[in-house]
Amino acid sequence: MWTINLQAANGRPGQTFANGKVRIGKDSDCDLRLPGWRIGGRHAELFVSNDQAFLRDLGSSVGTFVNGKPVKTHGPLLPSDQIQIGSHAFTAAWNANKAVAPAASSRSAAAPASAAAAAPKAASPAAFGADPTSTGNPPAALRAGRDSITGKIDALSGPAAQDELFVWRRMLHERLLEAFDVRRVDVHRMTDAELRSRTENLISELIERTPDIPASIDRTALMVAVRDEAIGLGLLEPLIADPTVTEIMVNRADEVFVERSGKLERYPLAFTSDRAVTGIIERIVAPIGRRIDESSPMVDARLKDGSRVNAVIPPLALKGPSITIRKFAKRKLQAEDLMKFGSANAQMIEFMKVMVEHRKNVVISGGTGSGKTTLLNILSNFIPRSERIVTIEDAAELQLHHPNLVSLESRPSNIEGKGQVVIRDLVRNSLRMRPDRIVVGECRGGEALDMLQAMNTGHDGSLTTAHANNPRDALSRLETMVLMSGLELPVTAIREQISSALDIVVQQTRFVCGSRKITHISEVTGIESGRIQLQNIFEYVQTGMDAEGKTQGYFTGCGFVPDFYDSLRKIGIPLDLSIFDRCDPPGGRS
Repeated sequence: MWTINLQAANGRPGQTFANGKVRIGKDSDCDLRLPGWRIGGRHAELFVSNDQAFLRDLGSSVGTFVNGKPVKTHGPLLPSDQIQIGSHAFTAAWNANKAVAPAASSRSAAAPASAAAAAPKAASPAAFGADPTSTGNPPAALRAGRDSITGKIDALSGPAAQDELFVWRRMLHERLLEAFDVRRVDVHRMTDAELRSRTENLISELIERTPDIPASIDRTALMVAVRDEAIGLGLLEPLIADPTVTEIMVNRADEVFVERSGKLERYPLAFTSDRAVTGIIERIVAPIGRRIDESSPMVDARLKDGSRVNAVIPPLALKGPSITIRKFAKRKLQAEDLMKFGSANAQMIEFMKVMVEHRKNVVISGGTGSGKTTLLNILSNFIPRSERIVTIEDAAELQLHHPNLVSLESRPSNIEGKGQVVIRDLVRNSLRMRPDRIVVGECRGGEALDMLQAMNTGHDGSLTTAHANNPRDALSRLETMVLMSGLELPVTAIREQISSALDIVVQQTRFVCGSRKITHISEVTGIESGRIQLQNIFEYVQTGMDAEGKTQGYFTGCGFVPDFYDSLRKIGIPLDLSIFDRCDPPGGRS
């Protein structure tokens, strides 16, 4: 059993708690009660996972701080870490060695008394017997249940193997699935409300018939956790609701990572089994008509809020089912947010507004997670509301709030290998839908040729994204993608198509520190000696890193006025040419 010692930094004597979870706040049911108006009822909690200690804020209004920095979940927690909650400062230490001796003795036949004291209390036969609806509790079945759970606990692996709540979550989840099987429940014919109510009743029934669940475990929290994993998104539910989490990565059932502020961190909880992860994937893809099985072990999907989901299952995923979720902000970002986050300056935003309003064809290039789709959404705000837009995507994730919008999504083949509709088909069909602009979420293959042809045939102002490291590489990738169309076009013809179709390339980059910035805005100026010519209009100049590892630099014009600005000025449109002037670095020229 874990022991957690709290050593107060404000003169209070240290306290010892035997449980692996210590709830902190001013409510009467908190383990460590702290007075003060800045302390929440249930403010924070200390818990143990994978033989290491963690601190988690429970949604308090004033926050929880470790070493002077606000945290949501922090760990592994070191004995020297200074924790600040309200006006109270303290450190938390733990001793894993106290759990070693009893755990070892629990597997020894020579010390049955120690084993009974050390192992987690077993569930009743109602939870672990053959029939979950049975009401009998014979001593022999109870002993068999205790032996069964002890063996399963010993066999558990992963970061949450020693977490008592995790053990009971896993066992109740298994018994819930068996209960559905025994009662022949057809969940596919039930409404969401009926399924939710039926599941909650079954879980509550199993909990009531399992009197050996430790008193330290919150029954309501246990029921919610099992329910979410059985019919919801399990551990993903709080992560999706957390606005600070931008990406969720499930490598396998017991290995979950999240991205916060551009930085990856290990999430200290785990799913109960691979079966639970696979069930969540199926619940995500089913409502949008997608499927995942051994014959189709990869899928792209989306959540109701538009977040993008990619899932891979065995045999392709060797470690177990894998899920990657790219979340999108609930609030639609505006151009001002680019300045707020340091992704661009006012001059660049003014230029991008002009280029979109005056129907320039744009490719946004960048690496994975660099913010291409987010920037595409922001630029769509500049499209006049009098125009008709058709968006085309693999999995719909664009969030364009426009009065005249048609959104198209590709479709994979069915189980018979028929019915597939690819991006190329949708691009060709969109030309018959009287679009003013076509927006392709991302060009990955032969659809690049159709997109370029659309840009060259009266659909000016179209936008798309592509993966590339810089503007020059973006043009090379477009050439390669056109060749993937299957048409044996000469390279010269392809480059002429690209040169005449594209006007602007916007390069988005994600730096090591996690920040995302527009590093180049370049104009396609034509072809010379068989090579497409690019001219930088704006760029980001990196000058170094600060003490915290954050990228330092500045945005500047390149002293070049794009050709279309001259054309606009000739027809009397007032434009500010000073935005293209070069800027001195902060502190002046060296």
